[in-house]
Amino acid sequence: MKREAEWMYKLLPAIYRIRDQDQGDPLKGLLAVLSEQAENLEGDIAQLYKNWFIETCEEWVVPYLGDLLGVRGLHPVPGADFTLRAYVANTLAYRRRKGTAAVLEQLARDTTGWTSRVVEFFQLLATTQFMNHIRLAYPGTASLRDADALELLGGPFEHAPHSVEVRRVASGRGRYNIPNVGLYLWRLQSYPLTRVKARQMVGLSEGCFMFSPLGNDAPLFNRPQTEMEITHLAEEINVPGILRRRPLFAELKARRAALERKETPQADYFGVVPVLQVYLGGEEKPLPPEDLVACDLSNWDKSGWSAPKPTKYFDADGNQRKTRVAVDPAIGRLVLLDEPSDMQVETSHSYGFSADVGGGPYNRQSSLPSDLLPKVSWQAGVGQKAAAVHGEQIVQSLGEAVQQWNLQPAGQVGLIALMDSGTYEEEVEIEIKAGSRLIVVAGDWPKAMDVRAINRLLRRATGQVIADNVRPHVKGRIKVRGTAPDWNENPGELILNGLLVEGDIVVKKGNLGRLCLLHSTLVPGGALKPDGSPNDAAMPSLSVHEANTILKLEIGSSILGQLWVPMDVAGLSISDSILRAFDGGFAISADGSDAPAPPTVIERTTVFGKVRVKELKLASEVIFTEAVIVDRRQSGCVRFSFVPDDFRTPRQHRCQPDLALRQAAQAKGKASVADLSLMEVRLVRDRVVPQFTSQVYGTPGFAQLSSNCASEIRTGAEDGSEMGAFSLLKQPQRLANLRVALDEYLRTGLDAGIFFVT
Repeated sequence: MKREAEWMYKLLPAIYRIRDQDQGDPLKGLLAVLSEQAENLEGDIAQLYKNWFIETCEEWVVPYLGDLLGVRGLHPVPGADFTLRAYVANTLAYRRRKGTAAVLEQLARDTTGWTSRVVEFFQLLATTQFMNHIRLAYPGTASLRDADALELLGGPFEHAPHSVEVRRVASGRGRYNIPNVGLYLWRLQSYPLTRVKARQMVGLSEGCFMFSPLGNDAPLFNRPQTEMEITHLAEEINVPGILRRRPLFAELKARRAALERKETPQADYFGVVPVLQVYLGGEEKPLPPEDLVACDLSNWDKSGWSAPKPTKYFDADGNQRKTRVAVDPAIGRLVLLDEPSDMQVETSHSYGFSADVGGGPYNRQSSLPSDLLPKVSWQAGVGQKAAAVHGEQIVQSLGEAVQQWNLQPAGQVGLIALMDSGTYEEEVEIEIKAGSRLIVVAGDWPKAMDVRAINRLLRRATGQVIADNVRPHVKGRIKVRGTAPDWNENPGELILNGLLVEGDIVVKKGNLGRLCLLHSTLVPGGALKPDGSPNDAAMPSLSVHEANTILKLEIGSSILGQLWVPMDVAGLSISDSILRAFDGGFAISADGSDAPAPPTVIERTTVFGKVRVKELKLASEVIFTEAVIVDRRQSGCVRFSFVPDDFRTPRQHRCQPDLALRQAAQAKGKASVADLSLMEVRLVRDRVVPQFTSQVYGTPGFAQLSSNCASEIRTGAEDGSEMGAFSLLKQPQRLANLRVALDEYLRTGLDAGIFFVT
């Protein structure tokens, strides 16, 4: 814009420019305004051209382009992490292949955003075959010698024959019949991690490690490979499912055999982007896939267990080698074979979870405070291997960066970027002086910049950072202390974004203006045992010492254990998060006892544990699994939430199970719920309760509502989505869109059923 204004200004005759300079450049300022408006007009014209095409148009134009093609209206999915753009773009391809399995599969993907696999169940019927057209791939009985096929029984990739089922497939109970088609959907996402430190297991045989840096069993997930054609039916390598041992074992064995024959190895799971990699001794390059062996390590804690023996093989040059590492992808375990037990082990792998909640290697750029970043006056990067690349400004420990920040004068805006997914075993104490604001974020500097550009960036203090692709693991306690002399003398702020903390956060005595925790995980119970149970069930994830003055405590899109927040805190707000307490403890309270927490706002959150607050200003689309006790019930509101029987809350609006009871009374012609019998009330209360895939943190389905959960909860949010932390996924709207589309593209006479794999 400035360059255009200068160009326009130079077009004026020199005499006018001289007179303009004598009068303070008013004409030059006018041309700058005209140039700005001309640029806006030019951009608008360019966007109008882009709006002609579905690939480049703005989101609001998508339904209009769809209307030109006669696309039937679908339910809007506001706030979801996908768009219906692909559904409109592929409409002509759908219609050319209408009624085929490939179209139904692509249709499910485009309308829901989930990976799908379509199965025509008539092909799996055990029938008498026509002798002139024998299908060898579909025998009349299952082969007990094919262990891989037996492992796939009942899933989307099975090949075993079945007897006929007459129940309807749409109900989810019947499958194997002539008119039935099954749509299998993977709701969990696969999140790739790069160079994560494996946790060595103490008390077991030497050389035993967990892929998870927390030391718990966690299955590894496949990194889905893109299907290039709409006619391609999804295979195991195309879906974000749990990795199985047998396919990996077979491929690794075939790779070693191909090397001995000097042939190109098979590359399904270990191709351009391998599903897992292992780094030993801090080496820059990972082990070749041939040095890995997949096996069952589930019994390594049993007496008499011994590690697998290395397998010898010859590489392409005729040199004899042997396998060095055994992996179990089904539970996330790793064993070194004839290697030093104290060797450093790092892995690159993927884990599964429902959504972008908690600390994870997903894009969190929109959650960064855009108003603060341009004001950054001091910043430092933390990277265990980045010092030699990025220069002196990059330190190798979080503690060193925090010490440098603590020495800065008051009134600074600081940024600390943790630039990798490594483990930082340290305890730090962060000081927030009066008027100071600090952002601690998991991210990296812009990758296109060299060292000189980064140093220039630091001097200019523009605060650029890419919050994506990394998930640093902080093992230890984080202490926070506000040093402002009084709460009304501009107390500082601390923002934590994208961290995985195996420990807790303690806010020490002092004055702090704001503590904000975004897209982070404070491991419930402080640490995990191998089975996923908490190491200390009574340990809080975040505790605030008394005699503190915190104006605001904000938690968003995070996973935490117990919160101990005394009344000194002016306000507590929680959104799109998961709180996990254990053994009937308090998820929110002042100190873990019956003392109340300060006035609180909770939105779209799943709370495992009791809640004890002074005032509940608002609870919207929240799942409370245990008692909710509020002192001041004359103000505030609980809406579109699940509240169990033993509650003391403010007035409720469309909450469950009370709403279901009123509807049941109305359906039976009763005047009120009081007219229902005790048995009728109990039946409703027993049915309308939250059911979860898992309540164990660290498992892929943690806090995910089960498909068997009551529809009143699965569709009980204000916009028709589910209650709780995963309301952002808009799963009911996605399924509704799929069912609407199936009415148009499913062949006449066929019936479709939807099945969730994860």
